[in-house]
Amino acid sequence: MRTDHEGRPRPGGTRGARRTLAGRWAAFRSSPCLPAVVVSVIAAAAAGLFAGSYTYNMANPTPHHIPAAIVGPLHTAPATAFVDGMEKRLNTSLELRPFATDAAARHGVEQQEVFAILTVLPGRVDLAVASAAGASVAQVLTEAAPVVARSVGVPVRISDVKPLQRGDPRGLALFYVSLAAVIVGFVGAAQLNVHASALDPAGRIAFTVGYSLLGGFSIAAVVDWWLDAIRFPFAESWLILSFTMFTTGMVFTMFSTLVGRWALVPTWGLMVLLGNPSSGGAVSWPLLPSLLGHIGRWLPPGASINAQHTAVYFGDAQHVFPFAVLAGWALVSTAVFLFWRERHHGGRASGPARPAPPPGGAGRDQDAGAV
Repeated sequence: MRTDHEGRPRPGGTRGARRTLAGRWAAFRSSPCLPAVVVSVIAAAAAGLFAGSYTYNMANPTPHHIPAAIVGPLHTAPATAFVDGMEKRLNTSLELRPFATDAAARHGVEQQEVFAILTVLPGRVDLAVASAAGASVAQVLTEAAPVVARSVGVPVRISDVKPLQRGDPRGLALFYVSLAAVIVGFVGAAQLNVHASALDPAGRIAFTVGYSLLGGFSIAAVVDWWLDAIRFPFAESWLILSFTMFTTGMVFTMFSTLVGRWALVPTWGLMVLLGNPSSGGAVSWPLLPSLLGHIGRWLPPGASINAQHTAVYFGDAQHVFPFAVLAGWALVSTAVFLFWRERHHGGRASGPARPAPPPGGAGRDQDAGAV
């Protein structure tokens, strides 16, 4: 605070300090430091949320309800004792669905209606798991069944009626394959924003289709032909991966049109923080927190894994739902991109090039082209 020669405060000293603070804040806002600080805070928060979301969903998967087929009389003493023991051991409920024959129960597995088959026989029970339907579910069942059988005095025989492929013993390859398609899909769109921002809307969509087809082929070829980890039904798996990449690319493009340079934040949150952990790829849906298990099926990562998983292991029982989810996200994102860009950005400029913006300024199109 300023003072006069007698030590008394001079009028206007406080106002001068306020003007100095306002000037410093204005200078900070116009400098590169403000976006750098925002990026630093977002990056720190994203790191914690990324670790937390995957740890919450995957570190200690807990079954909530497991659909299982039952063949034979359920209300016999051995069957009742074994089922009660399994539910107590797993701290969950087995949703037992009666089937008349073992063949009908296996058809239920092929349709992905049940994750296991419990067959009640005189003096024992048979537990048939389906690792391909859900490796994590099969693991918790096969670990619990021998312990329960000994505790209740009911012999149990365990088998796997739908095993995983030899190159994917833990059932994680499809999760990683779909994760690659999801992330590269929106990263490709981000790079188009930066390096090809002059593309008109039709060109932007066409190039998104192009790199999606090339990327899907590349992923499938490396995993199948080179690494021999998964035997894909190649054409179907290639198109699913390409569809996934296109969808996530258009989701980023939509957010880029709506929020400009910060588009990566909502895209990352939707696809990576929420979508991938709840997709059912690393941990099957019966073991996920119930709300996330339901949400995950309606997001592109979950739809992609659902379609790919069925194509690889249950090819005769492919469902429309995951393709409808991918198509819905792709159509909505494309429509928002076209409508919002035309209405608020004027589309691609035609005729002579526009004059350069004044120093320190940035046009809407520049903001939309930055990541």
